[in-house]
Amino acid sequence: MGTVYKKTVTRPLPKGAELFTKNGQQFARWKPAKGKTRTAKVTTGADGSPRILDEAGTYIAKFRNGEGLVREVSTGCRDEDAARSILSKLERRAELVKAEVISVGEAATADHLCEPFADHFGSYLLTLGTKDVSAKYLTEIERAANRLTRDCQFDRLGDIDLHPVERWLTARKSEGMSASTRNAYAEALTGFCNWAVANRRLATNPLARLAKADEKSDRRRQRRAMTEAELVKLLEVARLRPLAEFGREAVPVDEAETEATGKCRKRSSWTKAALTLNGLQPAVERARERLADNPEFVEKLERLGRERALIYKTLVLTGLRKGELASLTVGQLELDEPMPFAVLNAADEKNRQGSTIPLRHDLANDLRDWLSDTPNAATLKLRNDKGIRDSKRPLFTIPAGLVRILDRDLLAAGIDKADERGRTIDVHALRHSFGTLLSKGGVAPRTAQAAMRHSNINLTMNVYTDPKLLDVYGALDSLPSLDLNASPSTERNSMRATGTDDTPCFSGATGKSFVAPPVAPNVGERGQSVSFAVISSDIDDERMARTATNENHYDSSKKALPAVFAGKASDVGATGFEPATSWSQTRRSSQAELRPERAAV
Repeated sequence: MGTVYKKTVTRPLPKGAELFTKNGQQFARWKPAKGKTRTAKVTTGADGSPRILDEAGTYIAKFRNGEGLVREVSTGCRDEDAARSILSKLERRAELVKAEVISVGEAATADHLCEPFADHFGSYLLTLGTKDVSAKYLTEIERAANRLTRDCQFDRLGDIDLHPVERWLTARKSEGMSASTRNAYAEALTGFCNWAVANRRLATNPLARLAKADEKSDRRRQRRAMTEAELVKLLEVARLRPLAEFGREAVPVDEAETEATGKCRKRSSWTKAALTLNGLQPAVERARERLADNPEFVEKLERLGRERALIYKTLVLTGLRKGELASLTVGQLELDEPMPFAVLNAADEKNRQGSTIPLRHDLANDLRDWLSDTPNAATLKLRNDKGIRDSKRPLFTIPAGLVRILDRDLLAAGIDKADERGRTIDVHALRHSFGTLLSKGGVAPRTAQAAMRHSNINLTMNVYTDPKLLDVYGALDSLPSLDLNASPSTERNSMRATGTDDTPCFSGATGKSFVAPPVAPNVGERGQSVSFAVISSDIDDERMARTATNENHYDSSKKALPAVFAGKASDVGATGFEPATSWSQTRRSSQAELRPERAAV
């Protein structure tokens, strides 16, 4: 027979507890905020601090399972009778296993349902950690699953159910949560359930039929690509702004009030003027004057601006993500090769495959100059004596708040962060600019996909290509001219000259029209329903000349007609040599006319 009991646990010593000794054992006496005075034994914790011995709040069921092994399962019940009811169910399941009514695996799955959800999810996170996923991903998964299970009150694994999750997602939708965020919460718990099924902790996934929200119809953030002119202004501002910040002029906060009263005495009524593209250079000059006594600081600010501009340029000309660029070290650059490139490690790439990133020559030269101007550049080795890349120094120092820095640069450059379509610019939008500029430059879609390192070309063409920057209007110039004011005959003659009029040929003998085929038929194939003008060398040249000068059917001032025609089967002779045309008779030519030498024989 099994039993139920409460485990003994240790807890921190209550605040204000009185310690005393009785019969050689140390005790603690305290009075809770509510209730009577309590007494408990005192023990020493692992850190050497005193702790009290106390009972757990819920009962544990101890029994022998179907395999004959003693197991302890938390019932989650504070009432002893309820705990014994669960114990009887566990013992009943053990009897079914002994009788081979259910398998050991099915019984183990049923046992897992009573265990706390947190214990299972901890094992799930350990499994994800072995797959070399990022720490940020693990944190987001844990946060989403914990919130969802807490709000839905899923304390045990067996509590997970579809309907509470659907109600929670519906409530979040009414609060304005985006479809992408709702899907992230759902996927965090659904992925855990799939893992639990694979590890025989759940028989089936209770969230298998959970519908996904439509992210396409509820996009909250759409990025836009930057034009070439905007990129030029952005690089200029990024290079000058760190130093120009120290040359900003002080201006009144409320200029209207200052002009009306003529006074502005409070210090809080003044602020620094905002930087603009035209005011950058004057601000830089003022900063140099103010910092004339500190040339080292000026040099530091100039180098900081140069680094920021080079970061933006590298992101735009390589399509690297922010994290990927931050992972690049000096030793991963190959700048002296005929085709410079950077080696991106698999652990640092999003798809964990590793790639070779080509570098345009002007970017490679900028990076080479950047490294040569680095302090202690003489000790910075790209390769050791054996020719192996050994420098682990980061190429750039990517600030954590790069997106806020970019926002300030955009404001100073006079570039709108959001356009009229609601699409915005952030750090990742520079990768969108890379993909869009590739398409705008006429790069083949498959090549652009390889440059973007996408597994799906739809992602390259539809997500990372901004249609606003594509010259769709210019592409219309490739369409044919359709001038409504031009005379019909002039337009048709122009189209006939280029072979684009699709005007059918006319047979004077039959009164029917036919169109020349775009490809000549195969004369070696039997039973074909097309015919050819006789142009073989076996035909008498004299007869060809005589036929061509027939005044009833041919005007010698016109050019020669095409050699190949197509007509109906009824218009073709039995031999299939000559069709009915406006310059040849429809009757079947005799062998004597076609081959006089044979007739003579």
